[in-house]
Amino acid sequence: MRAIVEMPLEDARRINTLFADIDDTLTKDGRLPACAYQALERLLEAGIAVAPITGRPAGWCDMIARMWPVSGVVGENGAFYFSYHQESRRMRRVFAINDDQRADDRKRLKTVRDRILAEVPGTAISADQLYREADLAIDFCEDVPSLPASAVDRIKRIFEEEGAVAKVSSIHVNGWYGAYDKLTMTRRFASDVLGLDIDRDKDNIVFVGDSPNDAPMFRFFPNACGVANVLHFQGRIEAEPTYVTAAEGGHGFVEVADRLLAARKGRTAA
Repeated sequence: MRAIVEMPLEDARRINTLFADIDDTLTKDGRLPACAYQALERLLEAGIAVAPITGRPAGWCDMIARMWPVSGVVGENGAFYFSYHQESRRMRRVFAINDDQRADDRKRLKTVRDRILAEVPGTAISADQLYREADLAIDFCEDVPSLPASAVDRIKRIFEEEGAVAKVSSIHVNGWYGAYDKLTMTRRFASDVLGLDIDRDKDNIVFVGDSPNDAPMFRFFPNACGVANVLHFQGRIEAEPTYVTAAEGGHGFVEVADRLLAARKGRTAA
């Protein structure tokens, strides 16, 4: 991983789209700092399309799509995208799995939930589970005392033993049934909403993230960036970003935004 200040200005100058995780990428210590939100606004005003790509639930994503300065949001690790059209006041909701199948999958996930709670002491169902459409989120450090890496690995194995896909974020292990992830729904969102072919245009896109569930995005985008806390997962992440910031969380995200915006102005970011 190279420092974000080493991203060549010519590479930064051609970026027209930015995708970013939310938890511990835009946030810091569980809160969204004003500087990170302002960075989203500055990027959008500069003509750079912005979309969060998150593991957070549908209920949160509806609000984000409506109220944040973004083009849309991919949620629940790729289960859907939401995009709100301000002029028509209409929300576009596209899911990877149909309604009936999601209902059946939620029933299967109840069995997984019961097994995890019984076999991994100290864990809990995520507080935002009520607002989820497609996955099961197991909390290992957000609202419970932090569990050791061995417990997190055990949660992930139980999901997989039950035939589910499982991904580890900085706060949750998320599990679901279905062949999708952050990258597959980002591809669909980019095509439908932004008119982009990410396979063709990936050199013009930056993804910013922080944890193992961002690995498909880190691997795919040549200019992917990690905020500094991604370094906590070295050795436990399948693919690393090309660049890394000096600061953690939302403050690191501001470093990425500053680099892109400075390049557009033909100067070096401070």
